[in-house]
Amino acid sequence: MQISLVRDAIADAARVVVLPAGVGKLQCLGFTPDSIVTPVFFVGEVDITFDKTMGRGTDELMVTCRVLASRADDRSGQRILDALLSGAGESSLKQALEVARGGPGELALGGLADDLHLERVAGYRWYEHAGASYIGAELAVKVIGDGRT
Repeated sequence: MQISLVRDAIADAARVVVLPAGVGKLQCLGFTPDSIVTPVFFVGEVDITFDKTMGRGTDELMVTCRVLASRADDRSGQRILDALLSGAGESSLKQALEVARGGPGELALGGLADDLHLERVAGYRWYEHAGASYIGAELAVKVIGDGRT
């Protein structure tokens, strides 16, 4: 798998979420930015397990993504985050990533991977990024694909 392409494709998949009225758009990035405009979703760390099958057949990526919302108003920031972390609905990152899996028999992320799965959300807490604090969470996304590409 080409990691940079996978990172960008995950961000592209998240871009389809629709935030509550008056909030604006979710900024989605396939990299960890120096500075941010909230709300933001970005792909952070990538852990790689090579050779899940023999002959370089399959590699597994565990991708840590973060979603951060403004703390200017604690309640509204947490409501935005709640909508993004819900299991379904037009604001759901889970639902957006499920669409990126493709249909039965299709490859995920537009052909870049065999499959992906948002496994869990953790760390619903305050995060510091570039010297400022934000309410946020981490999303663990497992991506499996061809180790020979």
